[in-house]
Amino acid sequence: MNLNSKKVLYYILFSHLLLWTSIPAIFNTNLPLDTIEGLVWGNELRLGYDKYPPVFPIFTELFYKIFGNQDWAYYFLSQLFVITAFYFVYKLSKEILNTEKHALFSVLLLEGIYFYNFTTPEFNVNICQLPFWALSVYYTWKCIKFDNTRDYFFLGIFLGLGILSKYLFIYLAIGIKLLFIYLFFKRKKISIMHIFIPSVVTLLVILPHLNWLITNEFITISYGLQRTGGIGSFFDHLIFPLTFLLKQIIILTPFFLLSFFIIKRFKIKLNFRENKSMFLFFTTILPILMMILTSMILGVKIRTMWMTPF
Repeated sequence: MNLNSKKVLYYILFSHLLLWTSIPAIFNTNLPLDTIEGLVWGNELRLGYDKYPPVFPIFTELFYKIFGNQDWAYYFLSQLFVITAFYFVYKLSKEILNTEKHALFSVLLLEGIYFYNFTTPEFNVNICQLPFWALSVYYTWKCIKFDNTRDYFFLGIFLGLGILSKYLFIYLAIGIKLLFIYLFFKRKKISIMHIFIPSVVTLLVILPHLNWLITNEFITISYGLQRTGGIGSFFDHLIFPLTFLLKQIIILTPFFLLSFFIIKRFKIKLNFRENKSMFLFFTTILPILMMILTSMILGVKIRTMWMTPF
């Protein structure tokens, strides 16, 4: 990375951090409800909670120990999670697109997505997933590129922390596992022994919470199912997935328009080889398809904000 690229990237990240920390700190009269809830849970750190796994309250409690009752600190915390995700999106994009300029465009395009601007002052489980999601995808690429034991180990850690942020992270984990299986059977340079490392490490990371979950009769999963509205009627199997798609298209309209403008303006041509195409499919498209399929099969509602990390 040359000096100019570094300066531009850091300017983007710093500007986002400053803007979305200062605006809510100045104009909001109170912290968002989810952030307050995390602070309350953090008073009694446990291996799990009625609504969510434990990682989210750990970070709110950590910042409470450092900054106390300073509202700006929790807006700052949320933006740290966002820009960490942006940074690793940049690193991944540089690998996939082969140019630093296009990698910078990738980060700028994220700023056009509603989930990464107006909703970010509310630190919650959706924001909490972002860095772990970006890190998991980035290390997945490193695994299939270098087939290095250390990368598989780190992938397992980030997958575990992601699942302990919110269970929906499992959709990404499934996509990554299917990618490894696909590449192995396609006789790509990937070791069969290495494929199992992330699973083992992830299991070790989440094991204490799994024990808590069993002891507490899967109360967190029960809450999640209640949020979906339960098993729907026959028509819900069609209406809920279609409603979900329509909402996502509306939310992503600025992103699509910006993408079209950048591709046309800078004459960007995307021509990925099979490895890159399949990597992108399994880590980005497939988890979304699985979410839609879940809604279609069970007839359950997908909350719009659940798609933040996707």
